[in-house]
Amino acid sequence: MAASRRRRRTTAVATTLAAIALTAGLTTGCDAVNKALDCVNTADAIADSVTDLQQAVDNAANDPTQLDESLDSIEQNLGEIGDKTDNTDVNKAVDDLEKAVTNVRTAIENGDETPDISPVTDAAGELTKVCTP
Repeated sequence: MAASRRRRRTTAVATTLAAIALTAGLTTGCDAVNKALDCVNTADAIADSVTDLQQAVDNAANDPTQLDESLDSIEQNLGEIGDKTDNTDVNKAVDDLEKAVTNVRTAIENGDETPDISPVTDAAGELTKVCTP
């Protein structure tokens, strides 16, 4: 089932990338196209990391290190997207996602083995939305 969702998301991302490339190529220079593609690619990587985080929460009793690895992956991708854009909406979405990740980390450090990650999921969805033209 997860593979099916991942395939649908990959197809949706590929379609979005094609639309971005076509639209941006007609109306802007190559630099803007590259920034848009970077945003979409990084948002997709974050979506994959959030999926991994959801699975890590489900498996926390078996391997608690997965939670930290998933959060680290999201933070790394956030750093990449934050460095590549000057878009106010994207930067706000990145800030919101960073805050949500920090809250999950704090919950884990305080002993919560199954933290509420819905704010992370919501913030990642918002980032995906603002990265899509």
